[in-house]
Amino acid sequence: MALFSSSVRLWLLPNAVLLVVLSVWGALRYPHLPGRIPKHIGIDGVDAWTDRSIGSAFVLVFVYAGMTVLMAGCAELTLWLTPRDELSNADAAAFAGARAASSLLNRPGSRASARRIARALLLLDTCIGMSFLAGCAVLWRSTPDPNVPGWLLVAMLLPLLVGTAVTVAAAVSDRKR
Repeated sequence: MALFSSSVRLWLLPNAVLLVVLSVWGALRYPHLPGRIPKHIGIDGVDAWTDRSIGSAFVLVFVYAGMTVLMAGCAELTLWLTPRDELSNADAAAFAGARAASSLLNRPGSRASARRIARALLLLDTCIGMSFLAGCAVLWRSTPDPNVPGWLLVAMLLPLLVGTAVTVAAAVSDRKR
């Protein structure tokens, strides 16, 4: 039995590729890293350092791997839910009453909507990976330079904003139906 459905596995491919790229790039860079690497990057550049270790050098890779598992699980669960348009009349009435009582209760409006939301979640995860790719470019520099290139903020925020916008648009589109 497969861990994820075929549609989720297909949309997981870019995330898997990014995870492999980050892992291989990090493994190649690790021997050339200085003894101290950036721990935190603030507005004025690197403002905290840590000793080089597997954990500190690969923190973004580990976080991204965890995010990928979490987002894939959420996408899969979204596809497993029975959409509102497939609920029986009794279930639909109970759902409508519960939904009126709680804004936290939600399910996709249709199977097509569930697929859109699942794809949006996996696209958001891809965007997170692209953002982490930019962060690794600074984390894995071979010199302990506190200065951070000006493009880093844009390179890290832009993919996150795009992925978030697509995910919100998919959810809002579902709510209107």
